[in-house]
Amino acid sequence: MQDNKNLSEIENENQKIIDNKELNLLESLIPVVILMCLLAYNIFLVESQEWLGAYTNQYILLMGGAVAAIVGVFNKVAFKTMITEVWENWKSVFVPIMILFLVGALAGTWLVSGIIPAMVYYGLQVLSPEIFLPASVIIAAIISIATGSSWTTSATVGIALIGIGSALGIPTGMIAGAVISGAYFGDKMSPLSDTTNLAPAMAGTDLFTHIKYMAYTTVPTIIVTLIVFAILSAKVDTTGDADVSNLLVSIDNTFNITPLLFIVPGVVIAMILMKTKPLIALGVGVLLAAIFAMIFQADVLASLSDSKIGTIINSILTDTQIQTDNEKLTELFASGGMNGMLWTIFLIVCAMVFGGIMDAIGALAKITKSLLAVASSIFGLFASTVVSCLGLNIVASDQYLALVIPGKMFKKAYEDKGLAPENLSRTLEDSGTVTSVLIPWNTCGAYQSGVLGVSVADYFVYAIFNYLSPFTTLLFAALNIKIRQLVKK
Repeated sequence: MQDNKNLSEIENENQKIIDNKELNLLESLIPVVILMCLLAYNIFLVESQEWLGAYTNQYILLMGGAVAAIVGVFNKVAFKTMITEVWENWKSVFVPIMILFLVGALAGTWLVSGIIPAMVYYGLQVLSPEIFLPASVIIAAIISIATGSSWTTSATVGIALIGIGSALGIPTGMIAGAVISGAYFGDKMSPLSDTTNLAPAMAGTDLFTHIKYMAYTTVPTIIVTLIVFAILSAKVDTTGDADVSNLLVSIDNTFNITPLLFIVPGVVIAMILMKTKPLIALGVGVLLAAIFAMIFQADVLASLSDSKIGTIINSILTDTQIQTDNEKLTELFASGGMNGMLWTIFLIVCAMVFGGIMDAIGALAKITKSLLAVASSIFGLFASTVVSCLGLNIVASDQYLALVIPGKMFKKAYEDKGLAPENLSRTLEDSGTVTSVLIPWNTCGAYQSGVLGVSVADYFVYAIFNYLSPFTTLLFAALNIKIRQLVKK
């Protein structure tokens, strides 16, 4: 997802898979079943989905973790072992959490400095409704290939595209789905991405063989995705040219719009391309935006508070709302700052509790081994890998574990079937990397939802590339298309 020298800084290749011979499969599934039942109850039977308050999903994950801990105690797992594994999980997401805080600060400062309004202003003149969705896929894909990070893509051009599309009257779920589809295509195909490096490392092949072999399933999937979004763009109801003209006037009346504002996002993207640590790059983006706000948006700052510095600090920390003479723009030009990221961060923290305890008690290894045991045919092996990756994205709440654990568990099975390791690495990416964003409590789903301001439920059906990818890889396996055999010496 993120560049291995960039966003994550997690050495997943060295992660240990904990086995527990005392634990059986039924016991391993108890926490999963209870978690799924509680989540299903909240989603389908609670009208506001706030059964336990605003943090219901977080509390449910903690309940699941408590059940897993009880199962672990009955199977001779020391409480200290569970705490240690949870702590390791928390350490692994420290950088992403810091990035989320900075993205919140970035959104606030880029709003009051006029950067986001400028993106919307110029984007409305370039991106017409008829091509907006497929164009969003392509733009996100290009940025993601260049940076190796779907997270960076969403935090920069993704936010801008949400703003532009919303102003055009396109549903935010569609826009987010287009951005995520393009971002994850680029993430998969970029040699700078850490998951693209991690998958072949787990399977035992080299990076560029992996990318080349992955293109067989990835390119047809993105083509289908583009076709679907082109159809959606042609059919979606938008505000029309007249309303767009009114929006442009309203933005121009509220902000001092100038192309010079693009210096800030340009600097941030350039720093990321130069392998600058994201915390530094995003921090520079916040600082430069604050300076540009003082220079270009003095009137906006004055309208929000008597103190310009106080307004900027407030935009970094908490809610900011820019009033315009257009109701749609007033709704659009709002930011929660760092405070707006707390729900997402708490979700990630709770997900790491559940995933860490499940790993510590040996449940993750037991479930994966059980899937491996039923893989008698070549197609069954591919299907078991896909199910394992999907299941770990749900249960462990982390895409890296969804690559590492199946990668280590299934490696020998692929060799025994005479299959080249790139079959495994491709399947890991097609089912582990891309589906992580479809799970609300997974670190990736929580991040993308928080950054783009669109719930997973709203963008799920439109994240076409992400849910088509596992089906594509299974179709290729069923039809024996590009299933490479090991070369016998």
